[in-house]
Amino acid sequence: MGFLRIKQSINSSLSMALTLAGIMPSLALKFLLLAGATLVTPVVNYWWTGLPANLSTEAYYMQLPQDQWSLRVAHYAPWLTYWWQTQKLFPPSSVIAHSRDVLSRQDRELMAKFEKSENALPVRQQGEYESIHRDMMVGFGKWEFSPLELENPLPNNEVSVHLWQGDEDRLVPVTLQRYIAQKLPWIKYHELPGSGHLFPYLKGMSEAMIKAQLSIED
Repeated sequence: MGFLRIKQSINSSLSMALTLAGIMPSLALKFLLLAGATLVTPVVNYWWTGLPANLSTEAYYMQLPQDQWSLRVAHYAPWLTYWWQTQKLFPPSSVIAHSRDVLSRQDRELMAKFEKSENALPVRQQGEYESIHRDMMVGFGKWEFSPLELENPLPNNEVSVHLWQGDEDRLVPVTLQRYIAQKLPWIKYHELPGSGHLFPYLKGMSEAMIKAQLSIED
C-alpha cells in the first residue's frame, strides 16, 4: 500500500489490508473467480469484540514486556507509535529490534535463510513507518467491527478460506487463533505442531498450502 504514495486514514488502510489479506474476500472471490483465500498467521487484535477476556488477557501477557507496551501505545495512542518505536528510553517492539527472543526453535533454524544476502526479503523497503509502524496502528488499533462476527461471504462453498498457524508461534498467539477458527467454522483451520511464525519458509510448505487451497490430494 505504501508504494501508492498517498496519505491514508487508519480506516482506509484497514479496509484495504483486510481485503488483501482475505479476511473479507467476497468481492475478489466472486468476481475474480479465485480458488479461495489463504491466511497465514494473520494478526490477532487482543481488543477485538467477541474474544473472551480471560483468553485475550492471558495471551497478551505472554508477550515480552516491550511488546505489551508497544501494542498499548498502538491501540490507545496510535499517534505516539512512531515516537515510541524510535525513542531510546524504552525498548521498541521486538520485531523492530530484530529480537530473537520472540522466535521459536524452528524459527531460529529458519532464520539462517534470511541472514544470507541472496535470500534477504525487502520487507521494509518502504521504510519502517509504512512497513511496520502503520501496520501496528492498523492491526492493533480500534476497529469498527470484529472479524469474529463475519459471516461466510460465499455460503454455497464454491470456494474456501484457509487459515494456517504454527502452535509455537510467539508473535501470533495460537490460543486466540484456535478460538477464532471455532467461531468461524467456514474457515478451514490448519495448525502445525512444532512450528513457529516462519513455517511458510519450510521446504515444501508453499506447495502444501497451494494443494490444500485447490483441494489436491497427494
